[in-house]
Amino acid sequence: MTGEKENAGYAAFTHRNFRFHCTARLVFGIALSMQTVAVGWYVYSVTNSALLLGVSGLASFLPAAVLALFAGHVADTHNRRTIVAGSFAVCTLGSLGLLGLVASGSSDVWLIYACIVAVGSGRAFANPAAQALTANVVSKEHFTNAVTWYSSAWSTARIIGPAVGGLLYLLGPVAPFLVACIFFALASIFVAMVSVVSDRPKGGRGPITWETLSAGLQFIRSRQVILGAISLDLVAVLFGGATALLPVVAKDILHVDAWGLGLLRSAPALGAIAMGAYLAHAPIRGRAGKTMLIAVAVYGLAIVGFGLSSSLILSMFMLALSGAGDQISVVIRHTMVQSETPDDMRGRVAAVNSIFVSGSSDLGEFESGLTAWWWGTVPAIIAGGAATLGFAALWAMLFPQLRERDQIVGK
Repeated sequence: MTGEKENAGYAAFTHRNFRFHCTARLVFGIALSMQTVAVGWYVYSVTNSALLLGVSGLASFLPAAVLALFAGHVADTHNRRTIVAGSFAVCTLGSLGLLGLVASGSSDVWLIYACIVAVGSGRAFANPAAQALTANVVSKEHFTNAVTWYSSAWSTARIIGPAVGGLLYLLGPVAPFLVACIFFALASIFVAMVSVVSDRPKGGRGPITWETLSAGLQFIRSRQVILGAISLDLVAVLFGGATALLPVVAKDILHVDAWGLGLLRSAPALGAIAMGAYLAHAPIRGRAGKTMLIAVAVYGLAIVGFGLSSSLILSMFMLALSGAGDQISVVIRHTMVQSETPDDMRGRVAAVNSIFVSGSSDLGEFESGLTAWWWGTVPAIIAGGAATLGFAALWAMLFPQLRERDQIVGK
């Protein structure tokens, strides 16, 4: 009996398919994080422009915005494992393009943006299918635990990837891009090893209409708790995210090299994985809505503190604190969304969620670059964190059902 309690925090890993699914998430995340930190340093090195650095986030966002609804429909009507494996393969090809450009010493940022768009297109199809696949590889009673560890795998990747990417960059700009290519390919292989009896709705594919494409949007609109949770994350990451400015902070404020940028990139994930491990063993039992609102407020405060810091250690601490707050929000939001969505709609709902979450992160990088270009780096970061605090208070008033939500999984 004691052994069962001790192992309860790892319940999801008793499922073979989840182990492969989660490993793929980890390896893909390492590749993407490694490549992101390398792209950021490379673009800023050849352009010395915060605005052009922010445009790389816009290039990553556009595929998600354009393809998300169709990608969600595909995830609900085709084999999800095949979609994820194929999408990761597309990311590998885009990464190979970046590798070629960097190896040739190219300073053509538009070609770099084109490769980022290719990787973003692969992610646009992978995200909804991968999120929906999670429910197909574990039993219902282990789903919340699976969401926590799946999210933690991403956070772990965001610790390892930037740190390794920054260190590899010291060997030359080619090294991190080469390793990222290898890891993208490995992620595709791990997903292909998942065996699912059925991960496609029994209803079949059916015609593609506006009603089928927009079903995820309509579902979210009809559930105020989910709409509030997803939209809060949108505004928090859009205005509070400062990742695009980390190369500027590292180089011009903290006066550290690529390795320092890697540490800054890893810091939010360090806080997130620590919080994720805690939540896996001590899950949230009540007051889920209030907990999420407080977590977002903590995230905003941490970003303000980061903006005010001129010390590498203090900056890393504030970023780690922001990651811990974000992890609480992620676990609550993802569990509510996936547990309350019928399986035949999970892909489309996850696609809309991806627009709000991943899209807001990428678009937030563009917003950060633009505001830094207008106001300066430090004022832009502080204003973004303060705005996040205000949105947390505003959402508590606009979405009372979210504020009063007790259990993560509704009855």
